[in-house]
Amino acid sequence: MKPPALAAQVEAFVRETIAPYERDPRCTPHGPSEELVAELRDHARAAGLLTPHIANGTHLTHRETAHVLRAAGLSPLGPVALNVAAPDEGNMFLLGRVATPEQKARFLDPLVAGTARSAFFMTEPAGEGGAGSDPSMMQTVARQDGNHWVIDGRKAFITGAQGARVGIVMARTGEGATLFLIDLPDPTVRIERVLDTIDSSMPGGHSIVAIDGLRVPADQILGEPHRGFDYAQVRLAPARLTHCMRWLGAAIRAHEIACQYAVKRHAFGKPLIDHEGVGFMLADNRIALQQAWLMIDWCAGVLDSGAPGIAESSMAKVAVSELLFGVADRCVQVMGGTGVSGDTIVEQVFREIRAFRIYDGPTEVHKWSLAKRIKRETLAG
Repeated sequence: MKPPALAAQVEAFVRETIAPYERDPRCTPHGPSEELVAELRDHARAAGLLTPHIANGTHLTHRETAHVLRAAGLSPLGPVALNVAAPDEGNMFLLGRVATPEQKARFLDPLVAGTARSAFFMTEPAGEGGAGSDPSMMQTVARQDGNHWVIDGRKAFITGAQGARVGIVMARTGEGATLFLIDLPDPTVRIERVLDTIDSSMPGGHSIVAIDGLRVPADQILGEPHRGFDYAQVRLAPARLTHCMRWLGAAIRAHEIACQYAVKRHAFGKPLIDHEGVGFMLADNRIALQQAWLMIDWCAGVLDSGAPGIAESSMAKVAVSELLFGVADRCVQVMGGTGVSGDTIVEQVFREIRAFRIYDGPTEVHKWSLAKRIKRETLAG
């Protein structure tokens, strides 16, 4: 199926089949339950839309993926149902690029089939000086013991760790870092607690995890030893952009709901949309949504050219997250009390996009990185 037709089919599926589940009691503060995830994926599988960005082992281009993931994001449950949600989507991309054939059969195939979820164990507790936006601060260590590696450390904000069957663990090895593939659950990988966060769309939530004496065979190293930081970059730029794609869909849906409210709700003798204060907010939304799409399309084109797109994905992530947060905020404002209630998904979209401004690197870190690049380029003449 060609991407435009695929995106249209995904949009119809999300609106008609998945959106009605948004009020399902199995949507918990820590994401949809495992039972609900399985049910939603059964619907997608029956519709021939599970993992739609990967067909017969071939990944759509980034530009093609943008259309599909934007449609998936029209419901907070859409990415989960279609198996294009974080962190699985990014992990599938990384495994597809770096894993050996044997590793793909064992760890990637279940993810593509939607029968397993995954987690990426990189960030660490801030109170202990661990790695966050700066992975060079990593304190989790792996030491070689014969044909195995033994890993010890603590990880934080690990999305989807609870319920995951596949893990990618980053640990310091000498002067570099190494990525290890692991089966989950494992008694040496212990979830201390699931954090209470303002977002609630990702299965398993975000956990604090202790790793005590995890033994990993050498053949479960992803890529080459000590090159973990390089491989993380392979995943990072596309993952930043797919976040933008999904949350653009969510912001579009919130804008639609706000528009419907503004044309139906009357105050001071006329529909809300006829008041300039409201109409202008919705006009600003339309402009911001178009700007966000153009940034996504531009960055996707850079990645499709084969360039790493590190700086471009930073720019896109900053611009899109800020633009979409403005859209969500104006939707809440237009809808007044209804906007802060759970009567629509607008308040959830607001919460999710607020978290997005931090996840995959806060705005300030991306700007700092871009400023360093600008300095180098300027001094180089």
